[in-house]
Amino acid sequence: MITPEERQRRQEAVDFARGSVRFEGFVLSDEIEALSRQFVEGDMTMPELMEAIRRVSGLDPHSRASISS
Repeated sequence: MITPEERQRRQEAVDFARGSVRFEGFVLSDEIEALSRQFVEGDMTMPELMEAIRRVSGLDPHSRASISS
């Protein structure tokens, strides 16, 4: 369980990332949006979120490579 403050911080981080991606001309998939909601709700940590995003994006989930590369 996370605090309301942590949930707000996570929501702001996800919103910022979504805006950044849209600024670059991309839209997050429904699957990545669902993963982001799980993160905001406290169901996964940031490292778990990044691993899941790498996996659904077809990248090695354990790689340190940038998502955008």
